[in-house]
Amino acid sequence: MPPPGSSRFEERRRPNGPAPQVHQVPQRCRGVPPPDWPVEKHPALPRRQGKGARGRRRAPSPRQLRTEAGGAVRIGAVTSADRVVDLGAVAKKGNVRLAFDPASMVSLIESGRRGLSQVRGLLAAAGESGAALSEVRLLAPIPKPIRNVHCVGWNYVEHFEEGKLLRDILQDLPQHPVFFTKATGAVNGPYEPIPYDPKISTLIDWETELAVIIGKQGKNVPEEKGMEHVFGFCVLNDTSARDIQQKKHGGQWFKGKGLDGYAPMGPWIVTADGFEHGSLRVVTRVNGIVKQEGSTSMMHFKVARLVSELSLGMTIHPGDIISTGTPPGIGHARKPPEYLKPGDVMESEIQGIGTLRNVITAV
Repeated sequence: MPPPGSSRFEERRRPNGPAPQVHQVPQRCRGVPPPDWPVEKHPALPRRQGKGARGRRRAPSPRQLRTEAGGAVRIGAVTSADRVVDLGAVAKKGNVRLAFDPASMVSLIESGRRGLSQVRGLLAAAGESGAALSEVRLLAPIPKPIRNVHCVGWNYVEHFEEGKLLRDILQDLPQHPVFFTKATGAVNGPYEPIPYDPKISTLIDWETELAVIIGKQGKNVPEEKGMEHVFGFCVLNDTSARDIQQKKHGGQWFKGKGLDGYAPMGPWIVTADGFEHGSLRVVTRVNGIVKQEGSTSMMHFKVARLVSELSLGMTIHPGDIISTGTPPGIGHARKPPEYLKPGDVMESEIQGIGTLRNVITAV
């Protein structure tokens, strides 16, 4: 799916419990700046779109975004007609006191149900005004995470098996999730270039993953309440430098996974309420050729379990990102191995959410 426009956005999450049903409300939230606006700080917001795994249509929810003009960062929303509404400006015009900072997407996430209700009201007031989405550029939903991106290794059994041949064929699947992190600087936009520096690494690999956005603080969260802490979902590619990951730093993953720009995410966030995330098609394409194809139904540890285990003894916060693992088909496990090179176009797609499109670019 080609980029719908030229903008970037951040995410927002709904508070505890189901969000109220809304009529004629846009389905996804993104951060979008008009064509002449700076784009380096434009995160996008949650998006809900399409049908569920069983073909049921879900009630639409607002598409929210973050934009910047003249150095001022704002949150916006995308209407059902793909028009970008500046929430702060509409609120000011209508003398609405917002429950969130109109310059902070995490603030919107933290504002919970009240904030989302306000967004819906502002969208209704704005009608179909605003810049066309096709004229703006999407950036990462959360461009500067408050903490490292939490990642899960070996969460698809077939991916664990393909990698085991490169490690230890007698290795058993872990009984608990394998967590590691990517540095905050790894976060990249859904359509931004991924840097390729041969002095650093030449074995760049792909891993398309479902990313979970936390919307509610918690610690020692029971698994049965795990989903209550999820704000929404987006696509993330856990781009990896295999030579660094496998052969340097004692085989520790952080460095090889955390290079700048090696976590493109977006293109928006789909809110969790009513979104059936349990059986979504996950695909990676390189230059139009399918390299990975699987389903979130293949995850060994489901989202609620991941949230619960991560929170044991460690507080999770609104705006935290959990990348849930990748299906089989990585380049490093192919025979012969395949790696990304300058000029390659990597597309990361998850059904019902959207597609990232990143070009590998020499630096």
